[in-house]
Amino acid sequence: MEIIALGYVGVRSARLDDWGQFATRLLGMQQVDRAGALRAFRMDDRAQRLMVEESAQEELGYLGFEVADAAALNRLAARLDAAGIAVRHGDGLADARMVAGLIRFQDPEGNELEVFHGGVRADTPFTPGRTISGFRTGPLGMGHVVFNVENIERMLPFYRDLLSFRVSDYGLKPYGLYFFHINARHHSFAMVGSGRRGFHHFMIELFSLDDVGQGYDLALLDPERVAYTLGRHTNDFMTSFYMHTPSGFFVETGWGGRSIDPATWQAHETTDGPSLWGHERPWMPPEQQDSLRRMRLDVAARGIRQPVQVMAGNYDLGPGICPWLEAQPRG
Repeated sequence: MEIIALGYVGVRSARLDDWGQFATRLLGMQQVDRAGALRAFRMDDRAQRLMVEESAQEELGYLGFEVADAAALNRLAARLDAAGIAVRHGDGLADARMVAGLIRFQDPEGNELEVFHGGVRADTPFTPGRTISGFRTGPLGMGHVVFNVENIERMLPFYRDLLSFRVSDYGLKPYGLYFFHINARHHSFAMVGSGRRGFHHFMIELFSLDDVGQGYDLALLDPERVAYTLGRHTNDFMTSFYMHTPSGFFVETGWGGRSIDPATWQAHETTDGPSLWGHERPWMPPEQQDSLRRMRLDVAARGIRQPVQVMAGNYDLGPGICPWLEAQPRG
């Protein structure tokens, strides 16, 4: 596997000032001073993670995936070329993307992908746009991204076989839904076979649950901003909520995502629906909301629970036991 992380997301938008407010005051990113037609934002020690370029369109511009070095980039370029994928060398874009080198190409549905090496580190400390504990990035990358796709059977071989993304889990009903890992994050990429093309969302993971809850409070000041209420996912155990972005797609703000061992992980089908609880979607038609609610109630009735995923320095062990629980068979 050459690709090791999601490095950055590029958006095209006519609403640069709205994105500036959204990314800093709600997401907690740091805005970086750049040219008038571009807004760039930091999440950590990297020079930039999110870029918003001025355009008449409101859409995803490109995704930037990372490889370890120039040799890995060249190997991937050769593999893509042998498969008949038109590869463009983006040396002229390296400075703008703040990387040492990159290539550009499209997936079968025309989504712009970039693969780079040598992401530039900033020479000043990260200063969040609102008070947060920080983002979970590092070797796990920026977070994850999800596409709506028209033909999942055409897209699956491209990402799984050509780019070597590994399937974490998948659903087959009512349509194909695939989650892929490229490092220890449960998934860095996913696609929904909804029959239409488009960017569904990107996810950022915060260090503290309180960071997420306080962001939720801020989002609720504008009730139309919240796209999914606070909830917890069944597959990656993420506690999160979703917001409408200035460009129409969603952003998921989460905490407590599951880590996996890529060397031993086995792909499997999931049938429990997307969420253990929560994640109401007010924008959906009532019948679709009812279907998802019934799935969550079924999960609850069957007693499905998942362990909380915590990081060192982010929890204290509490004393006390539940006698009834201690008497139950384990496993």
